[in-house]
Amino acid sequence: MKAIIFGANGQDGYYLRNLLQKQGIEVIGISRTGGFLTTDISSFHEVELLIKHSQPEFVFHLAANSTTRHEAMFENHQTIAAGTLNILESVLLHSIQTKVFISGSGLQFVNLNRPIKETDPFEARDAYSVSRIQSVYAARYFRNLHNVKAYVGYFFNHDSPRRSERHVAQKIASAVQRIGNGSEERLAIGNISTIKEWTFAGDVVEAIWQLVQQNEVYEANLGSGLGYSIADFLEACFSLIGKQWKDYVDVEEGFKAEYEQLVSDSSLIQSLGWKPKTSLNQLAQLMMQQS
Repeated sequence: MKAIIFGANGQDGYYLRNLLQKQGIEVIGISRTGGFLTTDISSFHEVELLIKHSQPEFVFHLAANSTTRHEAMFENHQTIAAGTLNILESVLLHSIQTKVFISGSGLQFVNLNRPIKETDPFEARDAYSVSRIQSVYAARYFRNLHNVKAYVGYFFNHDSPRRSERHVAQKIASAVQRIGNGSEERLAIGNISTIKEWTFAGDVVEAIWQLVQQNEVYEANLGSGLGYSIADFLEACFSLIGKQWKDYVDVEEGFKAEYEQLVSDSSLIQSLGWKPKTSLNQLAQLMMQQS
């Protein structure tokens, strides 16, 4: 059994690769970095050749520049939107038995500061969401009109030690680790009241695997459904070094967050048998140990 992972060197690709290999599945990893194959997902010819020759049971599209910046619009269009079309058309033409997983995002929905459902309307609130929305409609088109088994998993915030410090969880964990080792630095944070999920990426890839194992549900939120503030994560990390976060954190005045709350309604994926295993405190400990 074979699986292709586009974005194999990213956080999710790393944990999914490990999960699949434990299942005895041969993984073909695609990434621009990390020593993997460098198939260009934006090239239909290259994607077509890869899928035609490998005949995989699964294709997972995890590749993206995970930023909402307008400057990344064309890069994410090529990677997310065009990449999705290239995969789906290649599967239709050459490997119709293949199950395709497409990444979605909680950011692409209308956000009314309540748990977001898969059935909530989309909103193109940033350049990143434009590409995500297009890829979902492509998946629905190929699924409904061409019988391609195209799944969409909507990701909400999830973290691991493999995050870079441009992500707030790793920024906090790394700084707290240094403070615990004697650093006198101060940590600048924007809106500490922002609420989001802090799910462990290793748990989330198990939700991906749960989703593609069945043929009834094709779109699901892959989140814990549990919301915590940035202040909660600060408390969890600083408690591990026996210090008070308020003594080391400077809250940036006038900072405007993208949202007040970004939390999923995860009842659908949990109805399929998946539940997160890692608590907020356990995630903090995991990230602190490996920062």
